[in-house]
Amino acid sequence: MNAIGKGGLRLFHTSGLIEAGCDEAGRGCLAGPVVAAAVILDPKRPIKGLNDSKQLSETRRDALRPLIERNALAWAVAMCSPEEIDRFNILKCSFMAMHRALDLLVVRPQHIVVDGNRFIPYDAIPHHCAIGGDALYAHVAAASILAKTHRDELMMKLHDEHPEYAWDRNKGYPTRQHRASIAALGTTVHHRLSFTLLQPELPFGTQG
Repeated sequence: MNAIGKGGLRLFHTSGLIEAGCDEAGRGCLAGPVVAAAVILDPKRPIKGLNDSKQLSETRRDALRPLIERNALAWAVAMCSPEEIDRFNILKCSFMAMHRALDLLVVRPQHIVVDGNRFIPYDAIPHHCAIGGDALYAHVAAASILAKTHRDELMMKLHDEHPEYAWDRNKGYPTRQHRASIAALGTTVHHRLSFTLLQPELPFGTQG
């Protein structure tokens, strides 16, 4: 039976193996990279309060990030650029970013748990896909927090280059203000040109 961590999340999916949790952030954004993280937690150094990053406040995510980075057996963050997303599509790039993060781990995992329902196998290592895995497994929750906080940090830096898109607030997601800025000013090198950047016009007489 899988152990349960302090936050009520399972510590692993398969006992007796070195297991990495993987998750990504920024899949639905109009601008910026998709960022993925891979985390192998140390069961002897549990981290209190881990949860799906979307369920945590920004303050709480920022507080948990150094705890994860300091206490995990291994962690890594990697990304795919907007250019790669336009070339390969966002789903494939989400997996590519996860693979790159796994490549960077200083400890080789024997099993991988991925948030979601699909994954491209990595280096012949067995994996398990879990819908809502970031709310079930501590290492996937940790990966979601690292992916989110590292990406948000990057978008804050990109905001300094292009403050007119308000990336400090929307982090590249498709808010009304972000779309309005694209309509008025055009795109930047950080926008995903393969995405629907503007709201499609409704046909005449159609209400939406």
